[in-house]
This record gives sequence, structure tokens and C-alpha cells, in this order.
Amino acid sequence: MAGRGRARGPGVLGLCLLLVSLLVCLVGCGGRPTSDHAKADVQRVLDRRAAAVLDHDQGAYAATGAAAGYAAVRAVPLAAWSYRVTALHRSGDTATADAELSYRVDGYDKAPVTTARVLRLTRDGAGRWSVASDRPATKAGQQLWDQGTVSVVRGAHSLVLGVGQSGARLRSFADLADDAVPEVSAAWGTGWAGHLVVLVPKSLEGMAGLLGSPASSYRGIAAVTTGETGGGARTPADRIIVNPDAYGMLGRVGRQVVLTHEATHVATRAHTNAATPLWLSEGYADWVGYRGTGRTPAEVAPELQHAVTDGAVPAALPTDGDFGFSGDADRLARAYEGGWLACRMIAERWDEVRLDAFYRAVGEHRERSGAVEGALKSVLGTSLAEFTADWQGYLKTQLA
Repeated sequence: MAGRGRARGPGVLGLCLLLVSLLVCLVGCGGRPTSDHAKADVQRVLDRRAAAVLDHDQGAYAATGAAAGYAAVRAVPLAAWSYRVTALHRSGDTATADAELSYRVDGYDKAPVTTARVLRLTRDGAGRWSVASDRPATKAGQQLWDQGTVSVVRGAHSLVLGVGQSGARLRSFADLADDAVPEVSAAWGTGWAGHLVVLVPKSLEGMAGLLGSPASSYRGIAAVTTGETGGGARTPADRIIVNPDAYGMLGRVGRQVVLTHEATHVATRAHTNAATPLWLSEGYADWVGYRGTGRTPAEVAPELQHAVTDGAVPAALPTDGDFGFSGDADRLARAYEGGWLACRMIAERWDEVRLDAFYRAVGEHRERSGAVEGALKSVLGTSLAEFTADWQGYLKTQLA
């Protein structure tokens, strides 16, 4: 048979296929695109930069690029600080890195705070990358050190970090926080961290920058607390963020009520989740805040008193929407006041122990549907309709 036993060459097509196979093998068996090398190089630079922050080594930090950020963050007591490059966009000798910054404040954060950053880098003639800038990613809030050099004041139960504030003013916030912690523990119990991290930016705009929202959303709001609702033992510490503009308009009692209110959110966070209506979480925080101040319902709830005396008793407990920062200050005030009076009524008619038990029982449901109704029945022995009617009557007796 023709051809039997003859060796045949691969031909042009066979050679091409062989070359393609070899190229695939080389890439698949260890060849890496140039961009991967650049990403690894940038990651190593950021690793050195992070180590310099933790080691308080200004020289090593400057060796990785722009050194301005070191002075801003160096006073913050850090237990951890690291970057993870998630993407690198390179154009010649410049690049933009998307990264996650993770850090822990020593003695306060049980788990890292993670935030998205964008870093711009340049490469010199020797092929070395260095950081030109490090900024929050789009839609990510600023960190306090993005706004300037951070000053630190420690209290007995608090850590206060501020920018553009005097040491005396930061100390006043530490004193307020130190007074708040035992007040909260007396009401809620000691099964929480028992310490606070308070951030004091220079202005309302600084507060909004930390929260990643427009300043108009927080005008007139003295402070807010950030954190993970329903958080377990491995969640980071909450942050109480102060609006120094609004805070400056409050008297001594008002300032203490606000800090104690926010500290209550920190203490109750693990038992607060989607099942918890805002009238309960905000009302309970106000109840703890005003507990022991001697303030009367008429003094605490003037907007709701006006409504009641005008014959406009609310038809229902405040909804979550009533607490929105929509610009309707009177509606917002009535929502807070209504929640506070609901919690005050429970503490008076049942007792403080059952108020706490009611709060925890609502959070055990994990979802809104049936949570309040179930806790009212199991803890207070009443229904939502009966409780609402009792609350309406309470408003009349306390405010009319």
C-alpha cells in the first residue's frame, strides 16, 4: 500500500499548530501578563507603606511616595493597617490602583474596618513605583485623616479623634463620653464593649465627608453613630461622629443627652436589626439619654405637645419614614419625641427590666414582620392595637 512505513513531515499547518500549542503551554505553565507583574510590584510598595505606618517609620513611609499622609495618621493608635490591590489601571509610567484599606484601632476594634481607596502611582526610570496620592474611592466615605492631622485624647472609657479642634474641646468630648458609658450600663447592662470611639471633624462638611453624604442631610443633627446592626463579636467598633456646628448650640445637659443617646446605640447594636423599628431604637436611646436628667415630657417633647394640645394626637406610632432627614424638622422632632414617650411609658407601666427585655425580644425576630407584635405579647402581655391606644392616652395625660 502506498505510503506504508514512510515518515511524513508536519507540514506548514502542523508547524503552526505546534507553535500555538507551545505558546499556550508557556502562558498556562507560568507565563504572566505584564499587568500582573505591575500589580504585584504595586502591592509590594503598599505593603511597605503599611508597615511604615505601623512601625511609625516616617523615612520608610516617604520612601514609598508622597509623605503627607503620614503626619495626618501617625497619632492614631493602630493595631493593624494593610492594603489589598483589587485592580490596577496602567498607562505607561503612571497607574491607578483600586484597593481595600483595612485597619484596626488598638484596644477598640475587634475586627478590621475596611474601606475602598484609589491610589495614583508613578514609576521612575529604574522601574520603581511610588504613591502619588491616596484618596477615598467614589461613594466611599472619607477617613478622618483625609481631612487633616488627627489629634487624639484618651478618656477612661473613650478614645476621641479630632481634626481642627483644640485639645481642650476634644477633652470635653472625652468627659461626656466617660459620663455616658456608666449611664448606659446602668440602664442596659454591662454586656457590651463599655467604651466609645468619638470622631470630631472640623465642621458639618467634615462630618458629611466621613459619612459620604451631602452636608444638607445632617444640618441640625448633633451626632450619628455608625456600625453594623446585629453585629457579633467580630464586628468593628462603632464610631460616634459629631457635628461640631450643631453641638456648639447645645447646653451642657443637651450635650450629655446626645452623647449618652449615641452611646446607647453602641451598646444595643448587637440586638438591633431589620426587625427593630426606629421608634424603638431611637426612643430607647433617648430614654437612656434623658434618664436621670429630671426633664419633663413638656420639656423634652415640645413639638408633640403642640400637636396634642391642638387635638392632633398621632393615629399610630412613628414610622421609619418619619425619622428621615427630609428637611421637615417638626415631623422629625415629633417622631423622636413619640418614640421616647413610648419607651418611657413601658418603663413606667411595666418596668425598666421589661423595657430592656422588650427591646431584645424584638431583635430576636431578625425581620420586621410580626416582631413588635410578638414581643408585645410575650414580654408585655398586650397587643399592638392596645399598646397604641395606651400610648395615645399617655400622650394626652403627659402633654395636654
